[in-house]
Amino acid sequence: MRDAVIVDAVRTPLGRGKPGGAYAGVHPVDLHAHVLRSLVERTGLDPAEVDDVVGGAVGQVGEQSGNTTRFAALAAGFPESVPGVTIDRQCGSSQQALSFAAQGVVAGGYDIAIASGVESMSRIPIGSQTRVDGVGQDVAGPSVGARYAPGLVPQGVSAELIARRWGLSRQQLDEFALTSHQRAASAWADGRFAGEVAPLKTTRADGSVGQLETDETIRPGTTAEALASLRTPFADPRWTERFGDIDWTVTAGNASPYNDGAAALLVTTSEIAAAHGWTPRARVHTATVTGDDPILMLTGIIPATAKVLARAGLAIGDIDAFEVNEAFASVVLAWLAETGADPQKVNVHGGAISIGHPLGASGARLATTLLGVLEQTGGRYGLQTMCEAGGTANATIVERIDQ
Repeated sequence: MRDAVIVDAVRTPLGRGKPGGAYAGVHPVDLHAHVLRSLVERTGLDPAEVDDVVGGAVGQVGEQSGNTTRFAALAAGFPESVPGVTIDRQCGSSQQALSFAAQGVVAGGYDIAIASGVESMSRIPIGSQTRVDGVGQDVAGPSVGARYAPGLVPQGVSAELIARRWGLSRQQLDEFALTSHQRAASAWADGRFAGEVAPLKTTRADGSVGQLETDETIRPGTTAEALASLRTPFADPRWTERFGDIDWTVTAGNASPYNDGAAALLVTTSEIAAAHGWTPRARVHTATVTGDDPILMLTGIIPATAKVLARAGLAIGDIDAFEVNEAFASVVLAWLAETGADPQKVNVHGGAISIGHPLGASGARLATTLLGVLEQTGGRYGLQTMCEAGGTANATIVERIDQ
């Protein structure tokens, strides 16, 4: 039976996804192409052997539209014969890309595939794909609106409802955020990210050439007091009228920032890897996806985790490292409360609150980081999970291969 192994994985340092960010002058196709080229350089892969490049992107509009993954492969210098496809499972897009690549390899549809993702939030601001001439569109439609009358809610309100349901205080959320920054800053200082990043030279507005060496939104000097001073932007009487009293705990400090970045993984079978002289880093053990309540929206990681563990025949205690996307601190804290996972094994190098959350690239970024954590700690099984707009969630278990 064929398996699916990850030969290597690479990401860019993540930039601030606003004007003035490190990659604000970089076209998203070129940002994506950089990690594809880096993967080729790191592995000695002949790009002509790639059966497909499966890439994730959320803001599929403007410069990031028109099957942006195909253009990234061309920009990376891949032969014209190499196809590319761009998928959208919202924040889980590139985690789904990894699942599709692995499934294609196991099924025999692919021999060699690349799973990747990109998001340029500085050039394609969040939600751009839902607006026409600056006017927000109803992407759910009247039937969904009627089913969840009087309609769906913004993710920030979902995060507030999660904090209320699980009894999470503002202090708990801020403490979690502070830990994320401290862990990420420590990981960079100790060189633990060095093996997973490929810095990209960029040209600044003044014509000078620069290179982002670390993730741009990590704040090593942030404090509990600074986080406590931030306003709660989602507080609004209309939500209180609809849902009852809400403590309003979510801030920009305990939620993920806007980011630019890209990541890519090379996927093949054990036999094909051996034939190429590659030593795989991990096996894609089990991958699942599930749906959940689209009002709470971000809680899908809880049933997704249960589902992937059941399919894998594993228990939460069998997992040596977790990457749980920090879209909001309340999401991860609720997941911890429900799963009983050891917090010391969760996002040990920090998470999206500090490192960043470049939507379509985040699943591949989490996978890249997870491989490094397993190798550095000697762990066997790693689990990553990602909440997604609309109430879906991916969960994936990888198994480190002893070298």
